[in-house]
Amino acid sequence: MKKKKSPEITTVNRRARFDYSLGDELVCGMALSGPEVRLIRDHHVQLKGSFVTIRNDELWLNNLTLGAETARNIRLLATKKQIKSLEREKVAGSTIVPLKILAGGRHIKLVVALGKGKKKYDKRETIKRRDLDRGRF
Repeated sequence: MKKKKSPEITTVNRRARFDYSLGDELVCGMALSGPEVRLIRDHHVQLKGSFVTIRNDELWLNNLTLGAETARNIRLLATKKQIKSLEREKVAGSTIVPLKILAGGRHIKLVVALGKGKKKYDKRETIKRRDLDRGRF
């Protein structure tokens, strides 16, 4: 009997946790071509500056940097029910933020979360809390 391998985290959007108060997470598939898959598995990908939009009842990841290429738009694979749920939250003022890419097994997946943008004073509070946890002060 084969043992399931846990997905390996390839890329993490570290700014997401700093810039947004995150809520529910959702794991989506990605519609990629062969060279794109190779670049992601070789860690030549950046989530910094990328964002998720809903167009024609489909999820799209915009501004994904792959290798030397810039600003790729990739369709995300999610169910209609999940997309409708995200759309309702987006109308209520939330943003859909890409968090990390999982590429451990056979499939490459993207973890997205609903987030509310933090104000400058919230970000300062986050820095203060992080420094206190490290024991700097």
